Amino acid sequence: MKFLHASLAFVTAVSAVVMGCQQAPKEVKIAIVAPLSGGLSGWGDLLRNGVMLAVDEWNARGGVLGKKISLVSADSQGDPAVVVSAANTVIGAEKVHYMIGDVFSSLSIPLSEAANAAKTIVITPTSTNNAVTVDANGSTKAYVFRACFSDQFQGRAGASFAIRNLKARKACVMFDPTDVYVHGLADAFAEAFTGLGGTVVGKESYSNTDADFSKTLAAIKTAAPNVIYLPAASIPLVNLVTEKAKEAGIRAAFLGGDFWDSAELNLAASEGSHFTNHYWPADQRPEVQAFEKAYDQRYSASGAPDIVAGLSYDAANLLLQAIQTAGRDEVASVRAALEGMSFTGVSGRITFDAQHNAVKSATIVHVTGGKTVLDSYVSP
Repeated sequence: MKFLHASLAFVTAVSAVVMGCQQAPKEVKIAIVAPLSGGLSGWGDLLRNGVMLAVDEWNARGGVLGKKISLVSADSQGDPAVVVSAANTVIGAEKVHYMIGDVFSSLSIPLSEAANAAKTIVITPTSTNNAVTVDANGSTKAYVFRACFSDQFQGRAGASFAIRNLKARKACVMFDPTDVYVHGLADAFAEAFTGLGGTVVGKESYSNTDADFSKTLAAIKTAAPNVIYLPAASIPLVNLVTEKAKEAGIRAAFLGGDFWDSAELNLAASEGSHFTNHYWPADQRPEVQAFEKAYDQRYSASGAPDIVAGLSYDAANLLLQAIQTAGRDEVASVRAALEGMSFTGVSGRITFDAQHNAVKSATIVHVTGGKTVLDSYVSP
């Protein structure tokens, strides 16, 4: 009888273990939410490439928590209405608890609202608008994080560099009042520049359709600033303004934002300028060089990685490290791990502030000698 009871107990214990194994998920699902079709698909491809590279590296090392990482792709089509539908589909039908996306703030804001309502973690690699992580009441969205710095941070970084590195004391700001990104950077720069002891001697508005900046540049020349802040979201416009400024004999240094990171930037016209960025491919830090090499080996046919691919790689690694640190595939634990995260990636050392913005240094790029080079790092 004792043997029979022992045998029954053994069978019961084994059955419980087997049932538990059957019920436990054998994989960790992550959704990529990005424009994978349509006019913005090039950006979505870069996001997906960066995430896939990180996930494949983790899977090659045994996955996360000993489980394989499975990727689900959701096409936002570059449409704010579609992005919500795509998010709800992967959350509902695919039972996804973690998402990475979208590329632009206009898409990430509605995505963040859908994810936060469903208590699903989302990390945007590249969306900089403050409303991505903060709601209309000023409260932090509990389940939403960003791997990049915010517009406010970038504007402050530019002002800090202008004051401390360029020794500028007078600045003019050029901005498009209809562009949320541009306006946000311009306001943040002006506020920080003034707060650091500088004076904004002119604020000149423009439109992306403007073709003649003669009056604007004449006003700027009269104001005699040390630096002209031009956080434009259009490289043709940057090229036009810097060309006309040189023709007008303006010697003040131009300072731009991360949109200046483009192969189409006119290096001759912008000679002597600087711009803020998220990282620089020629940076010799091992994290940057390892990423560049791995990306080139895998995606060489699609060209070199840019900041979208690099930040997406960081976003995926941040998320997977948080799951590993949490010790379990459970949203509340992973969220807490992210909030306490200290992670060094392609874009530098990353922690999160109370509003789930990435706290890191901004990279300053210098246009000099007909090329772009790493200048310095700024932590405002």
